[in-house]
Amino acid sequence: MTSLSQQLERSLQRTLPSATLTAQTLPELTNLSLYLLNPDYPRTPMSSDAMQAIWQEPAYWIFCWASGLAMAKWLRQHPDYVRGKRVLDFGSGSGVVAIAAKQAGAAEVVACDIDPLALLSCQANAELNNVTLSYSADFYQLNEQFDVLLAADVLYDLSNRHFLDEFLQRAKQVLVADSRVKNFQHPHYRKLAEQAATTWPDLDEFDEFRVVRFYGSC
Repeated sequence: MTSLSQQLERSLQRTLPSATLTAQTLPELTNLSLYLLNPDYPRTPMSSDAMQAIWQEPAYWIFCWASGLAMAKWLRQHPDYVRGKRVLDFGSGSGVVAIAAKQAGAAEVVACDIDPLALLSCQANAELNNVTLSYSADFYQLNEQFDVLLAADVLYDLSNRHFLDEFLQRAKQVLVADSRVKNFQHPHYRKLAEQAATTWPDLDEFDEFRVVRFYGSC
């Protein structure tokens, strides 16, 4: 483990003492690995104190969520979407989408997340995959225009829906991936595709959350 991943693991263990981070190759993405929660982490009931700590500081970055995995695979299949372009990855989490965009040939990728540990996770995972990313903790401090904005797994919270309009002001093209919203409707987005994907490590989610839908700006 690198010093960054060790720092992340120590932070995680303040909430989940027996948890560890391990470098894991993602399904169908043989050249992309992430530091994620150990797959054999025991699925036993947690104490109320542990649950409260998790809700206060959710470590989303310890999983590669289905929408992020699906978008990374989509970029592998459609590298021209980002090749040679300036890309913003909104709500980066583990950094899987940002890393996939850089591997697909993007000229620059900015990983943006309000969680400082998520940005640290992006850095550790970028090092693990030998790619260089830029980082931002504040979407509203990024005043420059991007060629492409990518956003995976951000629509689950209704309070995030306003970003859809703001994305259109920041980039020429916007691609959104989501597995939680079935009836997505927005006048400036259209459905492009569907793809099966599973959160990794597998959370045994319902089948309905294993179908990721892609929406592009129009």
